[in-house]
Amino acid sequence: MLTIPEVLAKELSLAIVNVQNVLELHEEGATVPFIARYRKERTGEMNEIVLRNLIDRFEYLTELEERKQTVLESIAGQGKLTDDLKNRITACLQKNELEDLYLPFKPKRRTRATIAREKGLEPLAEAIAALNVPNAPASAQSLTEIATAYISAEKGVATAQEALQGASDILAEGVAEKAELRSALRSFIMKNAVITSSVKPEFPEGTTKFEMYRTYSAPLRDIPPHNMLALRRGEADEILTLNIEFDEEYVQKYLESKELHTANNEVFTFIKAMLKDAFDRLMKFTLIGEVRLEKKRAADEASIGNFGENMRNLLLASPAGMKPTLGVDPGFRTGCKVVALDTTGKYLEYNAIFPHQSKHEREQAAKTLASMIERHGIELIAIGNGTASRETDEFVGEVLSSLSMTKKPVKVTVSESGASVYSASEVAAEEFPDLDVTVRGAISIGRRLQDPLAELVKIDPKAIGVGQYQHDVDQKLLKKKLDETVESCVNFVGVDVNTASKELLRSVAGITETVAKNIVEHRNQNGAFLSRKDLLSVAKFGAKTFEQAAGFLRIRGGKNALDNSAVHPERYAIVQQMAQDVGVELERLVASPENVRKIELKKYVTAEVGEPTLQDILKELEKPGRDPRAEFRYAEFQSGINDMKDLQPGMVLEGVVTNVTNFGAFVDIGVHQDGLVHISQLANRFVANPLEVVKVGQIVKVRVVEVNVALKRVSLSMKSEETSGKAHAAKRPDEAAKKSASDRSAPASMDDQLAQLKEKFAKR
Repeated sequence: MLTIPEVLAKELSLAIVNVQNVLELHEEGATVPFIARYRKERTGEMNEIVLRNLIDRFEYLTELEERKQTVLESIAGQGKLTDDLKNRITACLQKNELEDLYLPFKPKRRTRATIAREKGLEPLAEAIAALNVPNAPASAQSLTEIATAYISAEKGVATAQEALQGASDILAEGVAEKAELRSALRSFIMKNAVITSSVKPEFPEGTTKFEMYRTYSAPLRDIPPHNMLALRRGEADEILTLNIEFDEEYVQKYLESKELHTANNEVFTFIKAMLKDAFDRLMKFTLIGEVRLEKKRAADEASIGNFGENMRNLLLASPAGMKPTLGVDPGFRTGCKVVALDTTGKYLEYNAIFPHQSKHEREQAAKTLASMIERHGIELIAIGNGTASRETDEFVGEVLSSLSMTKKPVKVTVSESGASVYSASEVAAEEFPDLDVTVRGAISIGRRLQDPLAELVKIDPKAIGVGQYQHDVDQKLLKKKLDETVESCVNFVGVDVNTASKELLRSVAGITETVAKNIVEHRNQNGAFLSRKDLLSVAKFGAKTFEQAAGFLRIRGGKNALDNSAVHPERYAIVQQMAQDVGVELERLVASPENVRKIELKKYVTAEVGEPTLQDILKELEKPGRDPRAEFRYAEFQSGINDMKDLQPGMVLEGVVTNVTNFGAFVDIGVHQDGLVHISQLANRFVANPLEVVKVGQIVKVRVVEVNVALKRVSLSMKSEETSGKAHAAKRPDEAAKKSASDRSAPASMDDQLAQLKEKFAKR
């Protein structure tokens, strides 16, 4: 029997020694970012994705092993554990497989079969089963005559027919609990069923948001995740009725092929009816429920994966830089809230201006804005993309054109998603206890232009608006995956320990919320940290935390030049030796490519430190503390296009991708309503996954295809105009043909002898 590490190595195609090393590191409390970055020799250079998959599967198999022990003990306690059953249970690698095996022995509520056993009808069931064999000798008695012996007023069996019904109930339960039958039928339903939906009659046409599902039908195995989640939401809202339909005649024939063996006509008829009852009463709805749950899990995972990828791209959006910035939260009646921030994101000043009211107020607003720009040496202006965004953008442009500055500030439209959630949160209240929520929102807008990652980590990821049905998916799994995404992004970029908020610090590998809070308090009381070693004086920041976190923390302008790099302190001695061998001081080696190129890497290879780690060190020495995020760019919305009514089909506009789903991408083009680029309009080629083409934050050119002001819908295309009028099929003809041929050539039958029935169902 394979051990868990051996199973993992086989399933994931990894070297067993590397798997064991990862599990040892995980057991010791090492984080995934730390393992991926600083233990490459021990892992065979596994990246974070492989590491997380390995650890997730390890935890699954560990839980499975614990469940196996519980199941084995339960069955053994009943005196029913055979060697064959024990071996089958021990070999299980999936939880549903284990539960199928345990089902016949699982303590259950009182069923028709248990009642029949209480009435003493189990021997009758066994007698009938003994007649259900090939070449069984002809019985001298009919089933009714055999059952007559079990009539008992005392036990509540009044007639032979009641006795036969009880025997049938016992046999039906036995069939329904056979693991191999449940597995085969579950697989058949998954591969061959059709899911249908209809809107309940009390909702007239055109009155619900589920109109596309009014008469919907799709193969269950191929249903897109977003459709599955939408159907379930419609069902939960009691608007839709869902059905799973499949060939039940085929199921009956399959059960008969496996469980019906006699040539005795009376027994044949009895067993056939019993099998139908077993499926209809005991198997059908539980199997449908299991299949639906499995499709829900798959849809959850796909949706969460999509959310995580969008979140990653948003968090890793290019920072405009820590420059003096104005954050503007636009508005008409309530005015625009304007805040000034310094080069560290520190709040300096707030003013409310009313540029969209009277001429006098507009002039006063212009004076206030110009004064703030000049007084604080503003270089960036972040304008929220909510109500009055385009009008405010034009006003700011007018003010900038009137200034006599040599270098004028750059104005950028910034997504407001989640800003209101942040401004009303405990985090914002703790950070700015004396400021109104509207002022906090403007601060968030300004800071997310300076450094999106540092600001967005303060907001619940679900409030940022880059997900798909995020409130319908498994919330525990969603939180886990989004927390992992945030952790991955923060550690990928690195954190300035002297400016980071506790919300940013707590996402650093190895740092808990308590330690993050202690770092900030220590910094406030004692001033900036001058070296990474100083972190050891922070309460609860012990040696293990230092090992995990130090490489991801940056000390800018500190005592040791390596403290502003991703070189881990445990490797400082190697770098010092490199500097000596090259003949320069450490400070002259850092950020000096010509000196770095003199280093003979193989001289420093040891059993513990191999070339992968040394290559990482050299990259850091060439550009210490470099920001791995892309160079900052921003979309320029077309002047005069401020509202949906300004749009015309055929217009080509610049926009920024705000959300990517598995059916397309939403793009902000500056009209207060994101447009949808359907997956079929993303490129002049077949696109299987929109993330192949676009990502959140990407600046794109789009063409307006259709505008529906009443429904607030804008359809866009990224195809070149000359090809947009051609076929809009989501699949290429050769793809469709290939799939059709595949469907014909790969029947999902459970048994070769029933292939004809399968073909018959497929034609239906």
